[in-house]
Amino acid sequence: MTDTTSPITQIRTAAATPIAPGRTPWKHEAIGFVLGLAVLALLPLVFGDTYARHILIMAFIYAIVASNWDLSLGYGGVFNFGHLALFGIGVYAYSLLTKLAGLDPWIALFASGIIATLAAIVVTIPILRLKGIYIILVTFGFAQLVMQVILSQSDITGGTQGIVRIPGLYWFDHNMVRDAKFAYFYIALALLVASTLFLRVFVRSRAGASIVALRDNEEYAVSRGVSIVRQRMLTLAASAFFTGIAGAFYAAYQRNASIDVFGMSLATIILSMVLLGGTSTIYGAIVASFVLTVFAEWMADFGAWRPMITAVLIIGVMLAYPSGLAGMIKAAWGAVAGRINRPA
Repeated sequence: MTDTTSPITQIRTAAATPIAPGRTPWKHEAIGFVLGLAVLALLPLVFGDTYARHILIMAFIYAIVASNWDLSLGYGGVFNFGHLALFGIGVYAYSLLTKLAGLDPWIALFASGIIATLAAIVVTIPILRLKGIYIILVTFGFAQLVMQVILSQSDITGGTQGIVRIPGLYWFDHNMVRDAKFAYFYIALALLVASTLFLRVFVRSRAGASIVALRDNEEYAVSRGVSIVRQRMLTLAASAFFTGIAGAFYAAYQRNASIDVFGMSLATIILSMVLLGGTSTIYGAIVASFVLTVFAEWMADFGAWRPMITAVLIIGVMLAYPSGLAGMIKAAWGAVAGRINRPA
């Protein structure tokens, strides 16, 4: 029997076929992104007090770090436990560039991202051919090495005392000290938007598809021409740039640098955000950053019980929805959409 389908019809059918089944179309994602951005941009009008805006700014910073960690840990499958060291490198790079070198704060902010990226490339070299627990050991050792270097160079870095009176950011002639954190809020939001756009474009690109292929089936991906060396280095470098910028912004906002940024406490918090939000989602880590940051402040009066209650919350969500908050939101949206589309 002769196929009477015209070439034009075949082309249209192929174009209409989704490249990756289950992936949210660009149009739908863009609409959701704009709506979410609009809600976040209006928050300063709802929360007028300085402390509430401070909590939101910290949530933005954590969201940037957590979502970029999701790129290497979730999409890339690389157990990079030196990710927080890149954040710390951003903190100290900005502090030294502005306070000692006298560099313009905005230039220092982006230079810190570049320095963190270079550091990620350096730490990638010894783990190019490693797997599993060995990657964890090397990256954790890298974080400890960076901390020890900072402690040993106390004449420059301040050692355990840290660095204080770090120059903050500026916005023309606007007084950012007495504006109830209004300017810092929108700068932090802009950085989160830029980071999220970069991550989402990256994971939807051919490079993003290749790192997922390496994560899911390394032997098959290599047989199809995917380079482990190039893609692993690209993954860690891509996840480092905005992490370093987030560290620089943190230093500019807090106006001090402390060795605490290399501690396990902060690493545990950020990792909890990645896991609670759901790996390989980007948006899940961002949502979890807001949930955990606000929830931790709401539970402040519970003292020592606060981390235990938070841990129970995380365990409960993960047991009910192994894919995290992203899975829970998707399931809830599916249920609502099903009810709307159900015939009367």
